[in-house]
Amino acid sequence: MIEQRQTQRSRVIYNGVVAFNERRSTIECIVRNFSDDGAKIEFENPALLPEEIDLFIPKKNRTFRAKMVWVNADQAGLTFRSVSRNEPIDLDMARRLRRCESERRELQSRIAQLLSEH
Repeated sequence: MIEQRQTQRSRVIYNGVVAFNERRSTIECIVRNFSDDGAKIEFENPALLPEEIDLFIPKKNRTFRAKMVWVNADQAGLTFRSVSRNEPIDLDMARRLRRCESERRELQSRIAQLLSEH
């Protein structure tokens, strides 16, 4: 097999979280190797994932936008879409933001309902 990677990957064992469906769905995974350009991950059923995902690695406190380039059994190879040194997008923060947006919509609806009653 011809090596197509731009950078050498290091063997690692990191916990990770794969997020998809606009970050409404998450699956825990294990990162088995890692470079600035991509990673190999392991989990129960990668076939259920879309081609484009976000990979959050808590140990690095970073989120990577990734594309799956191969899948077999319980592993998947990822290539990172853009390597950015910007602040990471924290999954917990994204969840809290989504919850706040939902609460805001509920409150606006309740205000509109109360105003219509008077």
